[in-house]
Amino acid sequence: MIFTKQNILKGALIYSAGDSIAALLVGEFMWIRLFGMMLLGATLYAFEIPNYFKWIDKKTKNLRGLKLTGAKTALAVAYFNPLWIARHLFFIKLFSINFDAINSSLIIIAFWSFLINIPISIIANYIIQNKIKLDWRFISSAIFSGLMAIYYALSETLFT
Repeated sequence: MIFTKQNILKGALIYSAGDSIAALLVGEFMWIRLFGMMLLGATLYAFEIPNYFKWIDKKTKNLRGLKLTGAKTALAVAYFNPLWIARHLFFIKLFSINFDAINSSLIIIAFWSFLINIPISIIANYIIQNKIKLDWRFISSAIFSGLMAIYYALSETLFT
C-alpha cells in the first residue's frame, strides 16, 4: 500500500488549488470548500489513486508493446469514470454546503463531462501511465485532475 507524506501534501495542495481556480472562475469560492478539498486530496485521493496506479502496473506486468500501453491507458481512463466524477462533484457540493444540489443530476453531469472529455483523458492517461514512472504518476495525475477540476466545475454550467 502506498500512502506517503509526500503524496498527502501534494494531494492536499494540487487538488485544492485546481478546485479553487475552478471555484473562482464560477464565483463559488469558499474557504470551507478549499479546506474540504485539501482534506479530500490529502486523504482519499492520496491513498486510492497511487494504489490504483500500482495495481495497474501489477495487472499489466506480463503485457508488452501495444497491449501494455493500451491496457494501462484503458484502466486509468476507466478509473476516472462518470461515477468517480459524480463523487468528486458530490464532495464539491458537500464542501460548498450546497446540500440541495446533491442529487441525481450529478450523475448526468458526470456522464456528459466524461463522454466529452474522453479524447483528452485518453491522451493524458496514456502519458501518465506509459511515459511517467510510478513514483511520479500521482503528482502527474493530480495536476491533470486539478486542470480537470476546472473543467468539472465548468461542466456543471455546460451540462445542466
